[in-house]
Amino acid sequence: MGGVTEIVTQTPTVKALAERFTGDVYLSMIETPAGPARLAAALVRFTPGARTNWHSHANGQTLHITDGVGLVGTRDGDVVRVGAGQIVKCPPGEEHWHGGTDTTLMAHIAMVVGDAHGDGTTWLEPVTDEQYAAALARHRD
Repeated sequence: MGGVTEIVTQTPTVKALAERFTGDVYLSMIETPAGPARLAAALVRFTPGARTNWHSHANGQTLHITDGVGLVGTRDGDVVRVGAGQIVKCPPGEEHWHGGTDTTLMAHIAMVVGDAHGDGTTWLEPVTDEQYAAALARHRD
């Protein structure tokens, strides 16, 4: 007994909102919260130099890097370089950003668990070019 319960038609890839990202970023939704389920998941593709704004998640966020090389930074100045196959867990409420390097794209599956009011993401101001350059300088090959 068993089998495939449901095959879902892939949603169209869309360009991410300019007020939440710097550079060209593309989103393909995997799971949108519905009913009692609260998981939101998306494949997010960052072109070189593209990145999120500062943001936080009420219940944290998990990023599974699927391709390329990127950076994840936090307000305290900690920045990690990430690559395909790695998983990053951002704790609840931590203000952070993520994106590609200046020379490489990066793609990840972003997963958040929301609540009855949405996905629990609080979007903040853009990561400045100076903040991004400092992160890059710390992680040159």
